[in-house]
Amino acid sequence: MTGPDCGKPPIVVAGAGIGGLTAALSLARAGRKVTILERAPVIEEVGAGLQIAPNAGRILQGLGLTDALEAAALRPDAINIRRARDGEVVARLPLAEAKDRWGAPFRLFHRADLQQLLLEAARRDGSIAIGVGARVGDFEEDGGAVYLRVHKAKGAQDMEASALVGADGARSSVRSFLRRDQKDEPAYSGHTAWRAILPAELAPAAFRARETQLWLGKGAHVVHYPLRDASIISAVVIVEDGGRHEAPDQPQSLDGAALLRRSGLAGCAGALRDLIEAGASWRRWPLYLRPALNGWSRGAVTLLGDAAHPMLPFLAQGAAQAIEDAQSLGKAFAENAASDLAVEAYERERIARATKVQRASRRQGDYFHAGFPLAQARDAAMKILGGQGMLMRNAWLYR
Repeated sequence: MTGPDCGKPPIVVAGAGIGGLTAALSLARAGRKVTILERAPVIEEVGAGLQIAPNAGRILQGLGLTDALEAAALRPDAINIRRARDGEVVARLPLAEAKDRWGAPFRLFHRADLQQLLLEAARRDGSIAIGVGARVGDFEEDGGAVYLRVHKAKGAQDMEASALVGADGARSSVRSFLRRDQKDEPAYSGHTAWRAILPAELAPAAFRARETQLWLGKGAHVVHYPLRDASIISAVVIVEDGGRHEAPDQPQSLDGAALLRRSGLAGCAGALRDLIEAGASWRRWPLYLRPALNGWSRGAVTLLGDAAHPMLPFLAQGAAQAIEDAQSLGKAFAENAASDLAVEAYERERIARATKVQRASRRQGDYFHAGFPLAQARDAAMKILGGQGMLMRNAWLYR
């Protein structure tokens, strides 16, 4: 290998999720050697849907992945925002012009499909090495290098890196070691997501169209959309349930009838009730947050994605913001030979934007889950704005 990284130890990326893999590809494109360390023995994702908005889609296209994205994704024609109690469409957001307006379409993925195409791209890149069953433990910096303790099944080993990127999720061990003297533990957000993948034929016929459906209720909302050429439907019910997540008898899965009772949606529109009841097993996923940070980094160690800024899913921007982080990280290392300067430039470019999205996501949850009379005012405002107006309301995200 030739170039600025020749002879240097690799940049280590902890975590092989969407953000970690995109970061590795961006760093390799910047001429850096990268080693991805994933704690799981096999790199795979659980079954869940994922919405990738144009701001992230442009970045993935810029990595040369357009054909793979088109093969794996479903492009929705619209987003229908509905009242959960009666099913009325309050606003319909047309998405056909998104590519012309923002440089990429809205895309829907099975999370495993997107992760797999990123993994295949990483494996094809000779600058990227991938290790599984390898958990990054403690680390220290000395003379511009980072020295890691890596834990594997056969024991721990030491490794030298030119930089360390914690892309290991909201429960990031890299973040814990980086901020070991501060109160920074993950805290339950008060929201639980219940997720299911349904065969399309089990869903009401009206919901098999290539559209995203968003249902707003008091203290809960539902999102569902088709995937894989509309052969399956990904659905999530997000419920405000306070502290019940820690109860020792908390169920890990529920059938549809039980979830209707638990979510407070038992009196919802018949079509939505039918969809939820069609799910034989809804998997529980408590949503955790960590305190917003004034800084993500120390020296040549930094954080990315949920490790840096875990956010609630109300703007569908969690993965997108990790992808934005990855692009900025690659750019910073392309423009700065010293790792600590690159990390500093990356944080400087990203922290304000990511924090803004993090806070906006939480506010959007209050908006989604409002009860009477705020819900009535919300619905009236959406009708006045119309679909195009609602879409442009979030244009600051997609530009």
